[in-house]
Amino acid sequence: MSFPVNEKVDKLVIFLAKRDGIDKLVKTFQYVSKLVHWHAQSTHPSVANRAKKWEVASGLSRKVFRTGRFLSGFNTLLRNPGPTTILRLLAVLSNSGEMVYFLFDHLLWLSRIGVLDAKLARKLSFVSAFGESFGYVFFIISDVILIQEGIREERKIVKLGVEEFSKERIKKIRVDRVMRLMAVAANLADLVIAMADIEPNPLCNHAFTLGISGLISAWAGWYRNWPS
Repeated sequence: MSFPVNEKVDKLVIFLAKRDGIDKLVKTFQYVSKLVHWHAQSTHPSVANRAKKWEVASGLSRKVFRTGRFLSGFNTLLRNPGPTTILRLLAVLSNSGEMVYFLFDHLLWLSRIGVLDAKLARKLSFVSAFGESFGYVFFIISDVILIQEGIREERKIVKLGVEEFSKERIKKIRVDRVMRLMAVAANLADLVIAMADIEPNPLCNHAFTLGISGLISAWAGWYRNWPS
């Protein structure tokens, strides 16, 4: 006999067995602690100090988890470059930006722990954030195009009449749409965080903006990676 609580535990184990699953959990820790630090720094300095340490530790550990992640872009382009010319071009641009991001993000980690010159950290952070932003723009465009194609296909199926196979196809289209909307939300939130590194400004660099953006990204990614 299967119990709901056992199913949830099984899903959690599967989720945390994935590198992306661990990354989303630690990202949640990172941005919750950022918000705690911002909220407590004027009233509870000791709590704020501990939260800041947790935030920094979480951020550094996430960089460790992503070691070698830049190679996943090559794998994506080789295995599934896209069904059309425009989507293949967008895949090349988005994955190229992501590869730059992950590569320089790892070099940034090495700089911050003292393996590379600490003076390089600022430049590495800028290049990493620029590559990240570049990639996210084209990921968002790709997802919007595919969402629109899915809506058009669903309307055609409904016009032709709903049969059993059509119901299944519509269900798949709608599930894919939700996943892509989650991806767009995560990429937009991460774009805000990246812009804080590229062009520091009061809005993007505010702790509340960064904290909420980080949690949106983490939880959208959590939804996408949670076992169905």
